[in-house]
Amino acid sequence: MNKTEFFIMELDLIQDPEIKKIAEELIGQLPDYFFEVAASSTGKYHPQYALGKGGLVRHTKAAVRIANDLLKLEMFNWLSEKKDLIITALLLHDGWKHGAEYQQYARADHPLIASEKIIELCTNQEIGYQLSNLIISHMGQWNTDWKNGQEILPKPESKIQAFVHLCDYLASRKFLEFNFEA
Repeated sequence: MNKTEFFIMELDLIQDPEIKKIAEELIGQLPDYFFEVAASSTGKYHPQYALGKGGLVRHTKAAVRIANDLLKLEMFNWLSEKKDLIITALLLHDGWKHGAEYQQYARADHPLIASEKIIELCTNQEIGYQLSNLIISHMGQWNTDWKNGQEILPKPESKIQAFVHLCDYLASRKFLEFNFEA
């Protein structure tokens, strides 16, 4: 399976050749299950388009397209120099959603797993840490362990982290359907 083929349009949004190469390399190292599973293992937390086989890929594509569109607004001009990192972080934010090794249900700590895997696998340490920093807080206020209610994830602290969270949040809203043909 050529994993980058799933994200040709999204990868084309990345202008910096080094960041694009890193994005391609990291996508190539995502677990195979990422390309098969739904965005929500229970069906409760994502819209219809993100459910079923390949739903997590569709959710990821939607988050990237939302980010790309929002970044065209003048109110987000201040983020334009970080666009490539934002797009790459969103491509990878749920990359290990069911763990480093597949587990039946999504893991509450998946942002931590993704952050650690990116630092481990990224060939450019500086970029790896920047991506990790954007991904680790992408769950926003939903930062607790689902079983015991303990806080296990950081909330966004910077505006760029909040923007990544916003894009993921919008892509997960059941009342927002996505037209992939538009």
